[in-house]
Amino acid sequence: MVSLAIDLLALNNNDEVIDLFCGLGNFTLPMARYAKYVVGIEGDSGLIERAKENAQRNDIQNVDFYKADLFKEVAGFEWFRGKKYNKALIDPARSGAIEIVELLPKLGVERLVYVSCNPATLARDTEKLIEMGYTLETAGVMDMFPQTAHVESIALFTK
Repeated sequence: MVSLAIDLLALNNNDEVIDLFCGLGNFTLPMARYAKYVVGIEGDSGLIERAKENAQRNDIQNVDFYKADLFKEVAGFEWFRGKKYNKALIDPARSGAIEIVELLPKLGVERLVYVSCNPATLARDTEKLIEMGYTLETAGVMDMFPQTAHVESIALFTK
């Protein structure tokens, strides 16, 4: 899934990327190997600390991680104020990311990969993204949990 996300983002060394709901950096750190700069945002301070440790252990220096509740106002945060990111990855919880998708145009995001464990919230958020001028380029499903009803979806949006 990480390789597919990197391929879909078509990363290069000029890209400034934001990874929303980054966890401990599972996507952030691999993306940093291809991009100019990557910022990971997560609401759990323990995961942020582990992400920073992972970056340090792997000598990845073009990343920063910040703790922020992405379901609340974020305009005052350093990573948001006046910053632009041309690409983004979102990997939210089952509830989706409707609050965050509304911020993507303000961040300058032109290419977005959305990873979802809930097809219903991905569909809801897709509708909002399309209303805001994004185009759904491709989407697919990955069966990462065989013999269960759970699937991971991945979608690429461009503006």
